[in-house]
Amino acid sequence: MVRDLALILLAALAGALVVSLPGAVLLRALQRRSITLNICVLLAITVLAMLAGIVAVANAMFLSPHDLRVVLLVVPMAGLVSLGMGWMLGRRLARAAMWLADAREKERQAEASRRDLVAWVSHDLRTPLAGMRAMAEALEDGVVSDPATVSEYHRRIRAETERMASLVDDLFELSRISSGTLRLKLAEVALGDVVSDAVAAAEPMAAARRIRLVSHTDQWPQVTASAPELSRIVANLLLNAIRYTPSDGTVTVTGGRDGEGSWLAVSDTCGGIAEADLPRVFDVAYRGGDASARTPGAGGGFGLAIVRGLVEAHGGRVAVENVGGGCRFTVRLPA
Repeated sequence: MVRDLALILLAALAGALVVSLPGAVLLRALQRRSITLNICVLLAITVLAMLAGIVAVANAMFLSPHDLRVVLLVVPMAGLVSLGMGWMLGRRLARAAMWLADAREKERQAEASRRDLVAWVSHDLRTPLAGMRAMAEALEDGVVSDPATVSEYHRRIRAETERMASLVDDLFELSRISSGTLRLKLAEVALGDVVSDAVAAAEPMAAARRIRLVSHTDQWPQVTASAPELSRIVANLLLNAIRYTPSDGTVTVTGGRDGEGSWLAVSDTCGGIAEADLPRVFDVAYRGGDASARTPGAGGGFGLAIVRGLVEAHGGRVAVENVGGGCRFTVRLPA
């Protein structure tokens, strides 16, 4: 009896090894392929190894022909069910693996963005703070006393304070966008009125740089949007265009409606954006790598990132392209 059991085990082991060893080589070759394929192949090898062991035992005359037929009928049916379950499980695992990989990649990008943001904000705050401290100490110690210099120091301190306050406002807006706490109060808004107010607010800065602002659309559409956020989108695009357009240049604002919805475009004569920078223009605090080209992230570097966040919060999209002698930012809002 013991001898028969030993022979059965050896026969089953030999039959299983005939399938398992090539199967192991096959699995090694497929290790870089999909999870679903690997699971299905593993289950197929397991079922075939079982069948090979059963056939080996039957050939050793330890299994009757009737019992062999029953086993050869049951095992393949169970194998098919196992393969089906393996295919479903493999697809679920593959989706989960892809989701986890995407989540890890987004987490790495977010962490890198946070590090860059902290570094850039620290740099942008350190310089004006150092200047304000030096001017305040000079005023306090009486190093400067003539009224003209004192007045100039006060003006520069106020200007730097306003710039830092604007930077803090941008950071707060970005935090609302990235954290998902931004809540829009949508209403019917006249896009022409928003553009007119933004152009009027930007006119002094444009005049100081001898830049002409043009807004010549006859019929501006009504859009469903949050008026404060829409105003900030237009204002940021205008200020961005004015900042990079050379003197005696032109900034043009146009808009309209088409089959996709309403659109607004701000064009300038900045000379264009380097092609390598175009995909990253809307990244937070991105500063172009080519100093001779237009640098999208100069200054705080948050204006265009805020534009993208606010536009996407409205369900729209924003894009940039180079046109003759400059570039054009186009905002599309859904109908």
